[in-house]
Amino acid sequence: MNTRRKAVRLVGPGSAGPWFAAAFGVTEARGIRRIRLKCWLSCSALTVLAANCLFAQTPPPVQTFPLHDATGLIAPKVKAEAVNYLGRKSVRMTLEGEDHEGLALLPGTDFQDGVIEADIALKTTVPPGVRYPGFVGIAFRVRPDASHYELFYLRPGNSEAPDQAMRNHAVQYVSAPDFGWYRLRRQWPWVYESHAELAMETWTKVRIEVAGRAAKLYLNGSAKPSLVVDGLKGEDLHGAVGLWSFTNEEAHFSNLRITRAVPQDLKNGSDVAGPWEIQYSSDAGGMIATMDLHRDGDKVTGTWSGPLGEGCTITGTWRNGYVELSFAGVWPKESRQGAPGPVNAFLAGWIDGDSGKGQMRVEGRSDGAWVAKRKE
Repeated sequence: MNTRRKAVRLVGPGSAGPWFAAAFGVTEARGIRRIRLKCWLSCSALTVLAANCLFAQTPPPVQTFPLHDATGLIAPKVKAEAVNYLGRKSVRMTLEGEDHEGLALLPGTDFQDGVIEADIALKTTVPPGVRYPGFVGIAFRVRPDASHYELFYLRPGNSEAPDQAMRNHAVQYVSAPDFGWYRLRRQWPWVYESHAELAMETWTKVRIEVAGRAAKLYLNGSAKPSLVVDGLKGEDLHGAVGLWSFTNEEAHFSNLRITRAVPQDLKNGSDVAGPWEIQYSSDAGGMIATMDLHRDGDKVTGTWSGPLGEGCTITGTWRNGYVELSFAGVWPKESRQGAPGPVNAFLAGWIDGDSGKGQMRVEGRSDGAWVAKRKE
């Protein structure tokens, strides 16, 4: 009896064989098979229950949203409804009022790195003769209350504008709420926007690739990105995906697909304090310099030593690893680009452990990118 009880305990799914019948007889073997079946069914039920609980918390690697209707969309401040537009079923978003944006979050999404694809079309509702380039896009890494998010958006009406500066505003990136288009354009002209071939009342295929602090926007199946952002401004590393639109228009969305990738190992909060070696690459040439930085809360001070001057006083801010720094220096007479004289330099970017990178401009002289490594 003891031997038989031990044998039954050892039986698991797929482990029984003909030797049971030989050892215990056909009756016993059938009884054991029944025990095995009950055990397997119980284990399967527990497995399914555990999987359902897991997916209730973690989205699957691929999520598809045909957007044939507005069911499930979290859109308290916009009107979202099912329509047939330009030959396909889609969701149409409209907003009441003047000069403000609206966001509809896709249920069950939690996106950090990967690919977001969708079809987007835009129709303005302003009176004839009124210029309105439109705004329509996809937001990602959205907080549950929609207060913070990263955003790529299209402005089809700017694509064929007669003024080249306006044409360059056809596709744009912003990070709400702190880095809107006005701030980014004034501080970093042409870095966070670009030209693209777009049209009103036409379906446009959008593809957004996100990897860590970088993101790329692709349009209409092109293998080349229309806009590259190397240094997303937001501090949220994951969040929901949402449909974004503006007033005075009808924004249409269809066939959205999210493919999640293994996220990069990133953590916010890296300290900027310490000695750094920095390389600056720009349209006016490159330079190597050093910075010695100190932090007191969100305030940063220090010095810059290099081609723009020795011991130049640096001031700036730190926000969870993101830094904005500035200093006054002198444009070197050795440079073949621009006359020597006083200049103001500005840097912005992220510190990740013992390295950092971002954008840098020397006002009126150069624009480019910097990378830095903490000195031992």
